[in-house]
Formats: sequence, structure tokens, C-alpha cells
Amino acid sequence: MIEGSCLCGGIRYEYDGEIGEISICHCSQCRKAHGSAFAAVSPVDAAKFRLLAGAELLKEYRSSPGKARVFCSRCGSPLYSAHDHLPEVKRLRLGTVDTPFTCDNVFHIFTDSKASWWDCDDGHPRYAQRKP
Repeated sequence: MIEGSCLCGGIRYEYDGEIGEISICHCSQCRKAHGSAFAAVSPVDAAKFRLLAGAELLKEYRSSPGKARVFCSRCGSPLYSAHDHLPEVKRLRLGTVDTPFTCDNVFHIFTDSKASWWDCDDGHPRYAQRKP
């Protein structure tokens, strides 16, 4: 069981599954949404994701048609995103995970739009856009 929470602790969740991939996204939307050089995310099965507390604190922002970015309305922590056409998948923001885990399937995407001040030459596969 993987557990996680937002910065203020008002939202807590659990995921009854494993983190099977880590996508390090360098697109400009993820950089702005996270205030960082990238966002580390993983697709998770929505049916295995359960809120334990703070459902009333969840807010969403539609950053593009058909995509919701879900965050804590109190502290601003991004928790996950979801595409309308894939309701069975949430893209969990891994910075909110509290449970230690490991994952060997790590890759960078949208490196064509990465921050000029960040070097992502860490040996993980890199893709100019989405992973093929």
C-alpha cells in the first residue's frame, strides 16, 4: 500500500498498487504547475486510488481541454492529473507520496521544452515529446 498527502496534510490518500513507471515531464505546463524544472508522475489505476481525508479540499484546474490538474485548495500541492478520455487512470504527482518505493522504469519526456538551466543527463531515456 502506498500512502501520500499534500503539504498541509489536509488531503491524504492511499494507492493499493505499485508504481510501475516514473515519467519526468519537462513540458512548460508541468514546469509552471509545479514551479520546478519538471514534474515526476506515474499513471495509477483510478479504481485502486482512495482518498482517506480532504475530499472537500480538492480543486481542479483545466489546463487544456479534457485535462484536469487536481490540487489542494489550502496549500496548493498538486496531487494528480486526469484526462477525461481516460477516467480509469490518474497521473499521480510522486512528490506527494509518503511511502518509500523504488521503480527502475524512469524516463524523461518533452525534453525539447525543458528549462534551459536544468541538465537532465542522468542516464535515463529521454524523449523530445511523448514516449513512443
